[in-house]
Formats: sequence, structure tokens, C-alpha cells
Amino acid sequence: MNPKTRIGIIICDRYRRCAGGKCFRALKNREGAFSIYADTEVELVGYTTCDGCPGGNIEYAAEEMTKNGAEIIHLATGFIVGYPPCPYIDTFTSFLEQRYKVKVVVGTHPIPQKYLEMHRHLGSWEAPEWKTLLARTMADKSTRLSYD
Repeated sequence: MNPKTRIGIIICDRYRRCAGGKCFRALKNREGAFSIYADTEVELVGYTTCDGCPGGNIEYAAEEMTKNGAEIIHLATGFIVGYPPCPYIDTFTSFLEQRYKVKVVVGTHPIPQKYLEMHRHLGSWEAPEWKTLLARTMADKSTRLSYD
């Protein structure tokens, strides 16, 4: 096993009451975006919301997480599966990487099947940039269904 990696998770404020069940399950099982830690011990050093559009807590949360040793900050899957998807993902990613010198990963748990079907129906993810944003959380259908 590789050395410990310290991470933080920022969730979309629409899900502020989320207890993190899907994210923590995916972290434990190394599914979705957490599959990058297959051979790595992970320590979660922070979990909070963005504080709503346009992300008033992004700066403070990242500062606290990096003080606690975060090397990677995950923008939770809720940022991409919400209706509409977060329009600030690129801004948050650039800001966090430049200001705090951390790697930013878009996504946590696999995309639930019901969200995939609705976004395909709505055409939310048709622009080319979505292919990259969805890549880490797009699992096989069986896994997606298990996250419904």
C-alpha cells in the first residue's frame, strides 16, 4: 500500500443535509472518483458544503482542509448530477488549484443511474467538456444502479 493521502470533500449546498452515505461508501469501496486510491490509504480531513451559489464557502473550506493536510479536494458528484449541474465547477477547480496548490478531482461516488437517465433526457451533458467532468464517476450500469 502506498503512503496515506489526505483528502477533503466539498458538496453542493443543495445537498447540505446529506450525511455523506454515498460518498463514504464509495470511498470505502474505492468506487467512482475514489478508484484512484485503489492502493492508497486515505484520510478524510474535511467534509462541508460550498455554502450555495456562487460558492461562498469554497475559499474558507479549502483553507481549513489544507491546514489539516489535504492534498486533494474532491468536488462531490452532486455538483455534476444536480439540476442544473453546477455552473461554477471550472471556476472552483481553477481557484482551488491555484490558490491552495491542491489537486482537485471532480466527483466522489458513481453517478446514480436515475441521474444519468434524466440528464441524458434533458441533454445536460451534451457539451464536449462534460465527457472529462463525468469520466471519474461514470461506472458500469450495475454499479450506477446500486447508487440509486
